[in-house]
Order: sequence, then C-alpha cells, then structure tokens
Amino acid sequence: MSILFSPLEIKEIEIKNRCWVSPMCQYSSEDGFVNDWHLVHLGTRAVGGAGLVMTEAAAISPEGRISPNDLGIWKDDHIEGLKKITKFLKLQNCISAIQIAHSGRKGSTKRPWEDGYSVDKKNGGWDVIAPSSIPFDGKSSTPKELSKNEINELIIKFADAAKRAELAGFECIEIHMAHGYLAHEFLSPISNKRTDEYGNNLKGRMKFPLDVIKEIRKIVSDKVILLVRISATDYVENGWDLDQSIEFCKELKELGVDLIDCSSGGSSPLQKLNPKPNYQVPFSAEIKKEVGIKTGAVGLITNSHQAEEILKANLADVIFLGREFLRNPYWPLKAKKDLDGETGAPDQYIRSF
Repeated sequence: MSILFSPLEIKEIEIKNRCWVSPMCQYSSEDGFVNDWHLVHLGTRAVGGAGLVMTEAAAISPEGRISPNDLGIWKDDHIEGLKKITKFLKLQNCISAIQIAHSGRKGSTKRPWEDGYSVDKKNGGWDVIAPSSIPFDGKSSTPKELSKNEINELIIKFADAAKRAELAGFECIEIHMAHGYLAHEFLSPISNKRTDEYGNNLKGRMKFPLDVIKEIRKIVSDKVILLVRISATDYVENGWDLDQSIEFCKELKELGVDLIDCSSGGSSPLQKLNPKPNYQVPFSAEIKKEVGIKTGAVGLITNSHQAEEILKANLADVIFLGREFLRNPYWPLKAKKDLDGETGAPDQYIRSF
C-alpha cells in the first residue's frame, strides 16, 4: 500500500489516509451560518475519499471574519448546522475538522469576485483590529491597536469557539495562525510593533498565539486533535522567518499541538516568492526534523506520485490539497487507483472506476 493511503493515528483517532482537504473560504454564509452549499461542498470531498475534510476559516467573532459572508462559530446557534456536516462526514469514514480564526487587520473586505476592497459600516463592514495600528496595505483600513483587556477577551473567544467546535462533533480543530491574519500579525515583526509583553521580541510576539493554545487546551477534551496552520516565512526581509517558526513550533509541541500545517506568506504585499510545485515542502521538512512534530505539506501539490514522493522522503506526514480539491473533489479515488491499483470508491460510484 502507498504511504499516501496508509492510515495515520493521532491520539486515539485513526485517520484512513494522509490526503487531507485544506480550509478554503467559500464566502457563502449569512451571519456565520452554514447552509446547503457547505454541506455539499464538504460532503462531496468526503465521498471523494479524503481522510480528513476541513471547513473554511470559522470566525470567533463577527469582527473576526474576512468578509461579511464568512463562516462563523462565535455563538451557540452555529452549532446545530455544523452538526449536520460532522455527522455526514463520519458516515463517510472521514475525520471532520474545522479551522477557527480571526482576520485581524485583513478583515471587513468584500468577497474576491466582487468589485472593490474594504467594506464600510453602511454595507455590513466593521472597524478592524490588530496588535499595532498598521494597515496591511494602502487600500486597507487602519486597524485599532488592541488593549491588553481586549487581547484577553480574544483569547477567551478562541477557546469558546473551540469548545463549540467540539460540541458540534468536530474531531479535529485547526487554529489559523498564518497568512497575515490576527495570530500571525502578533508573530510577525512587520505587523507587531508593541513594546509590552505582547511584542518587543520573539518571546513577546509569541505570547498571544501561545496563550490561545493554552486556553483551548484547558477547555477542549484531550481526545480532540489540535493543529496549527503557520506561515513559515513572510518572504520579507526582517519579517517572520523559518528560524522563528521552528522556535514557535517547539513551544506549540510542548503545549500539546499534534501537527503543524506548514504554509507561508500573506503578511505583507511586499512579499517576494516564486510559487512552484513543492515550494512550501522544505518548510514542512525542516520543522518536522528540527521540532520532532508531525507536519503537513501544502501548496501546488497536484498529482498522486508527487504527493507520495513527499511522504516517502519523510518531508511531511500528511498532504493538504486545496485548489486541486476544488477542481476535482474525487482526486483521492483516482490517486489511490494510480498508486495502489484500487480506488476504495463508495459502492454507488464503483462502476465509474
């Protein structure tokens, strides 16, 4: 059997394969609620053979959304709809995962396919917040710098959101600490110019994200798998980089994080990168090696043999696919046939393979 389609055990949960669905924003919610689009979108990828399917970023507060149409998990009313999704995924022998997040200074924007950029309050927007009062770019609103009390409130909101996720039936929770959103804004010296205990040096810049993990670990049960998505580098001089990521991941491991989802970028419009197949895999490999923690590789991984070779070389423990799953929700079925000579397709679909 291929490594890609061999099971992986984390805690007491066995995940049937190492082909996982990355969180991908759908911008299709009203007031943070899931609807039939989300059920079909996520359910189709489970039917398609993914071992773990993750929701898009679910905001911990209305102001934590990227757009007014983002998914949310800031109130108990959101739980019931999410339960329908976790129940269906479980029926497909698929692990249900949710990413919880706060957009920080990159919030209150229109959906990608809509004209314009920021959303004003008249049209459902809000004032954005950040560790320091520095806008993301020239088109973005200037964020309000968070007070210490506001920071503490946000830590509690992350934990409350995680507990709701567990109550909704999710077996895995990922905390979004990448792509220039709030937790990453605290980590990066580009966006965090604070001189108090939440800034000033690496230890200070790591404090908010680590406090979030500590609080979540207090409130969710030990059986829940906990992932963290990071941007391993900002691709900007004097920004967040791989060496700092390694130190951060060592702390995450000590706090009980089970796997690092290794992405990159998103903190600055000045970033200089050259996306190509496997371009983020070295981050996964280095963090896995230096920290001794499970990692996931992501980014322009599109074919079965490419994914298998990453795992064979011990550069990652799992493969996350995003856009490839948008193009083909049944990617794992074909990939398994390519690698193992069989599909494992649902009975209803066997005749098509």
